[in-house]
Amino acid sequence: MKVVIAPDSYKESLNAKDVAYCIYQGFVEVFPNAQYILLPMADGGEGTVDSLVAATNGKFIKKEVTAPLGDKVNATYGLSGSGETAFIEMSSASGLSLVPKEKRNPLITTTFGTGELIIDALKKGVRNFIIGIGGSATNDGGAGMLQALGFSLLDKRGEEISFGGIGLGELVKIDCSNVDSRVFESKFTVACDVDNPLTGKRGASAVFAPQKGANLEMVEILDSNLKHFAKIIKNQLDIDVDKVSGAGAAGGMGAGLMAFLNAELKRGVEIVLDYLDFENIVKDCDLVITGEGKTDIQTLSGKVPMGVAKVSKKYGKPVIVISGALSNDAKLLYDYGVDAVFSILNQVSDLEEAIKNSRDNLIFTSRNIAASIKILN
Repeated sequence: MKVVIAPDSYKESLNAKDVAYCIYQGFVEVFPNAQYILLPMADGGEGTVDSLVAATNGKFIKKEVTAPLGDKVNATYGLSGSGETAFIEMSSASGLSLVPKEKRNPLITTTFGTGELIIDALKKGVRNFIIGIGGSATNDGGAGMLQALGFSLLDKRGEEISFGGIGLGELVKIDCSNVDSRVFESKFTVACDVDNPLTGKRGASAVFAPQKGANLEMVEILDSNLKHFAKIIKNQLDIDVDKVSGAGAAGGMGAGLMAFLNAELKRGVEIVLDYLDFENIVKDCDLVITGEGKTDIQTLSGKVPMGVAKVSKKYGKPVIVISGALSNDAKLLYDYGVDAVFSILNQVSDLEEAIKNSRDNLIFTSRNIAASIKILN
């Protein structure tokens, strides 16, 4: 029997590599002679760089860059084994986790550090970029990133606009004359799992800014400033990004990447599946196992289990989902190629206890699933 184990992480508990190994430990007790292929997965957010570096036999690069509040942070990105592709998670340089809760303020947080990671990779000869834009602390439309790359975003005095979402309201002129020429020689693919437009009721500010520290008054300012940013882009670059699907991702980072870097936005899980050569791996397998921290209605929006099931069902392979927790919506996965869904929780417990016992519970559940399969066969 050939078993492909391709889970996402259990956030705040186990990374994807650990989840895959725990499932393996449970199954190998029952099927010691089976062939197991462990493929830690991600959907463009946390863990994406780890998955892509592993898939390409690459390496990690550390670089001190500008943090969201303008101080310094040691960020990490990945290089493929060939050295031709950089894997960047903007959360490493511009992430919400880098800002203490009491200091979160998307009016002033910047994406400048993400741009510095791109520059560092360019200096190493990279011309192909995969950028995950989940978990940002920012709402600046990618302006800070663009400034780091040499785009001049100028106010009425001819000076650079200030960092953060507040600075976009000062923008009068875009000057591309000082941009690092290597930027325009490069290809940018963005791992993006939301379809929000840049502005409006479903836009970056209204939907995502509150979780980054914005109150209602700040949301109105941020949304207005992003509208202004989009207007300047349309007038000076002849590119309309305001209502484009995904433009509102990561505080408008999607819009900045599309308008200035001609980036293509793709589902993060599709990017990872491509790099792992997942389709060829599952063609001759007998069983596919995937999972995530919590399986619910959001899973249908392109999370790891959905991406894995979609490809697996193309070849008629049975798919089992083993997740930390399930909502009633999890049953909807049956209509999308998933054959069975399991939670690892075996007793009533609070979140802290569930996280503490997740490793043992996952191994235990996986072993019981394997034993059930053996009985039926």
